[in-house]
Amino acid sequence: MPIPLVNSIASWFLKKRIHQMELFMKYPNEVQQELLRHLISKAKNTEFGKKYDFAGIQNYESFARNVPIHSYEEYEPEIERCRRGENNIFWPTPIKWFAKSSGTTNAKSKFIPVSDDSLENCHYAAGKDLLCMYLNNNPNSQLFTGKSLRLGGSKEIYRNNGTSYGDLSAILIDNMPFWAEFSSTPSNEVSLMSNWEVKMQAIVNETIKEKVTSLAGVPSWMLVLLNNVLETSGKENLFEVWPSLEVYFHGGVNFDPYAPQYQKILPRDTFRFYEIYNASEGFLACQDLNNSEGLLLMLDYGIFYEFIPMDTYGSPNQKIIPLNEVQTETNYAVIITTNAGLWRYKIGDTVRFTSISPYRIKVSGRTKHHINVFGEELIIENSDSALKKASQITGCEIVEYTAAPIFMEGKEKGAHEWIIEFKTPPKDLEAFTRALDLALQEVNSDYEAKRFNNMTLNIPTVHPAREYLFYDWLKKHGKLGGQHKIPRLSNKRTYVEELLLM
Repeated sequence: MPIPLVNSIASWFLKKRIHQMELFMKYPNEVQQELLRHLISKAKNTEFGKKYDFAGIQNYESFARNVPIHSYEEYEPEIERCRRGENNIFWPTPIKWFAKSSGTTNAKSKFIPVSDDSLENCHYAAGKDLLCMYLNNNPNSQLFTGKSLRLGGSKEIYRNNGTSYGDLSAILIDNMPFWAEFSSTPSNEVSLMSNWEVKMQAIVNETIKEKVTSLAGVPSWMLVLLNNVLETSGKENLFEVWPSLEVYFHGGVNFDPYAPQYQKILPRDTFRFYEIYNASEGFLACQDLNNSEGLLLMLDYGIFYEFIPMDTYGSPNQKIIPLNEVQTETNYAVIITTNAGLWRYKIGDTVRFTSISPYRIKVSGRTKHHINVFGEELIIENSDSALKKASQITGCEIVEYTAAPIFMEGKEKGAHEWIIEFKTPPKDLEAFTRALDLALQEVNSDYEAKRFNNMTLNIPTVHPAREYLFYDWLKKHGKLGGQHKIPRLSNKRTYVEELLLM
């Protein structure tokens, strides 16, 4: 398709969609309430709908009374029935796809339902919206003069009982509309390879010859790919390989720890970084402005949102609130109801709102990924921020990390134990440790209180990891590529103990 024609179509769609976004930003709560009524009405004759009397639900209050909060474990029996081919259990249309997600706190695989509605009206709609927002903010973009280098998971699609499962990115690629496939690289055949290490070199060989204008993928794995591109090509930076490269759409993990390494291989002030918040359960938010840290919560993708303040999460006083009751700078667990039949489902992520007009969020961590053994309530957002500051102070670069508590023994105080893989190690590890400790105290008052005069916590212990330690750990557990992530914080010592032995 000629580029001018593509630009004309994109411009028409952009204007139409930007108007729709302005409506949900202006009337967010009305849009959410109408969406909830639609979801309930559509599913009222399903097993779930009859069990929880969807026909009798008149508003959010009766919805909250009738329908309990669900974890994956509580959903699993119904999901397994659905995977075996049964229909109309929690969603009225047949569900043919399941996104396989092993998570990082449980080796057991999860199979998240992906309906036709969620594919079209959530995941693919988000892809178009992301382009809309980027082009609206960057009218001189030449995005359509080249291709997007996409880096998906390394899982194959497996089919059984009339249903299929695989990594979410594999499902999206396998069902990709022609317009997206036309403008993407590598080919579907290479993208869906199951052997990550073979696939990596195949992607390099195929894409290095293309005119790439954008990148899309998880920062940790994309960095591995891009360094391979530089090694294969013998170039110093990526603009020598792809002169027209202008934007990287990233998500899956906090970008901050990787930012210095990306800036080295993408040394151009005009290059853009755009963050997205996409999960197996749905596409939730994306960056709608250049250089914005907050992600616009997308309110018309068939996802109804509720939130639990983390200071009440899992307690007898747990409080569940709708979108119109959230406040800025409070850490919330995310609860979603979706057009794939997940009803009041605990997604496992935590967010905080940077703005409520419009609703913009920042992903702060996971409900299970924190350290709170001593009342310090350390979350991933804290650790990422502190490591970034400590790295700047001591002139080092970090590849990956994990941390866990050192439990008290007798009169010995507790502490945090860190394993950090450095790309550029600090010249003085003790100075780095002190900088990390002080930075943690600055971003977390509870940690600061526990560290005061070594009252409860001693200064952290930091172990420099050997090169590729975390890569080897992921490989050992069959978690190379895709959405798989290093378990960065844990209340248990399982990961740290295993890594120290490798």
